[in-house]
Amino acid sequence: MPGLLSRVLPREQSFFDRFTALAENLYEGAKALTELLENYTDVAAKVGRIKDIEHRGDTMTHEVMTRLNQTFITPFDREDIHELSSKIDDVLDLIDAVASRLVIYRIERVRPGVAELSRLLLESTERVVSAVRVLEQHNHILQHCTEITRLEKAADTLSRRLIAQIFEEETNPIEIIKWKELVEGIEAATDKCEDVANVLEAVTLKSG
Repeated sequence: MPGLLSRVLPREQSFFDRFTALAENLYEGAKALTELLENYTDVAAKVGRIKDIEHRGDTMTHEVMTRLNQTFITPFDREDIHELSSKIDDVLDLIDAVASRLVIYRIERVRPGVAELSRLLLESTERVVSAVRVLEQHNHILQHCTEITRLEKAADTLSRRLIAQIFEEETNPIEIIKWKELVEGIEAATDKCEDVANVLEAVTLKSG
């Protein structure tokens, strides 16, 4: 019966466009954070822009969930649609959290290596965009997922080195706590990109 219904009733294909928009918005957030860390001026305004991007992502995620609840036949498993949109939103939430803490913690200068870590996150989100754009055709998604995993490992290695440097170079325990949390926040966002890749890989393998 489900097979008959899927042939008779049209599938809702707009999910692919919505996922692409979500991924592109995520990339915009990662780019804004990286640009802030590379050019640490007008901090409050740049952090406000990241907050706006995060709010837009929340709205877009809510729209996906609403469409999911209204759609009978979906292009792939409902739980995967929910998971993919949620995981993308998780990455953007972490980006926003890092940016907000730059203001809350009154960070005056960016430590060496932190912008480099953010660039790895930016590359990861760029790969997420590339994978999501070909989700409907399943072209080269696994290659993008493999690259996201590589970038996560590179970010993990770099974050460990940066945290070691923080403990070696900082004498103020408050500064140690601040920067350790900021570095771990960026690295956690790359972890979440890998979670997105895992969902994309699962969808691809199920459809293969």
